[in-house]
Amino acid sequence: MHSLRPSSWSWLVLFAIVAASVAGADDSAYQLGKDSQRQEGTPQGEVTEHVWRSKVFPGTIRRYWLYVPKQYDGAEANLMVFQDGHAYVDPQGQFRATVVLDNLIHQGDLSPTVGLFVDPGFKRDALPDKPGWRPRPENRSFEYDTLSDQYARMLLEELIPEISKTVKVTSDPDRRAICGISSGGICAWTVAWQRPDAFRRVLSHVGSFTNIRGGHVYPALIRKTPPKPIRVFLQDGSGDLDNEHGNWPLANQQMAAALKFAKYKYRFEYGEGAHNGIHGGAILPDSMRWLWSDE
Repeated sequence: MHSLRPSSWSWLVLFAIVAASVAGADDSAYQLGKDSQRQEGTPQGEVTEHVWRSKVFPGTIRRYWLYVPKQYDGAEANLMVFQDGHAYVDPQGQFRATVVLDNLIHQGDLSPTVGLFVDPGFKRDALPDKPGWRPRPENRSFEYDTLSDQYARMLLEELIPEISKTVKVTSDPDRRAICGISSGGICAWTVAWQRPDAFRRVLSHVGSFTNIRGGHVYPALIRKTPPKPIRVFLQDGSGDLDNEHGNWPLANQQMAAALKFAKYKYRFEYGEGAHNGIHGGAILPDSMRWLWSDE
């Protein structure tokens, strides 16, 4: 049988993410709670949409969104970066991250935090009319699944300096978090692994710690490398993918076992869901509380 190239795989996984379930998976138990819904009297942050042409990934164009909480007062704020930004910034989507940020900041569970929601790069002259999974962002797998410092460099050399022209964000790595789903999840881990001097909090939803571009090596690397100052929250489900690149549930269990062995500060929420954001979205408020705590 012909093997899929990583770029082809990236296209197929986009359909898997937006699918509500796969055979043998049960997402019905996961529902959004009140912290993922608009609450009367809760101040809403401002979200602005932007376009970026990267020099680290030459020839690419992408959207990004900047969320600034209502409580921002000009002082240095926390920073949280989200891969596949359109999936997290959508106030009616599976994650509703800006709604969660509004609620947690208002409740005092989280100090004012700027959100940077970044989409993968398209290799074309102009962006599609609307954000989303289709048409496919051609550079997604290369950016997310490659085990290098390139994506971290784009954030640190390009996007963070750009948003810093209008909002002050901290340079303290303990006050910076990064999050993603599927290949965006392994990308979040890679950023912190490569640059723990810049990011030390990681949230991965159904992370692709499989052999798309060599990501299956992380459990071994974690065990054999002196621990890095990274705090990580992993979410996955027993109905996640199983294909020629690997078994996602097993890969995430291997990651959790390696993190435990190496004495990382980690949490692993393992459910019954499929390769989507339903479970991760339902637990996002509590995931964020744990991720940003120091317990």
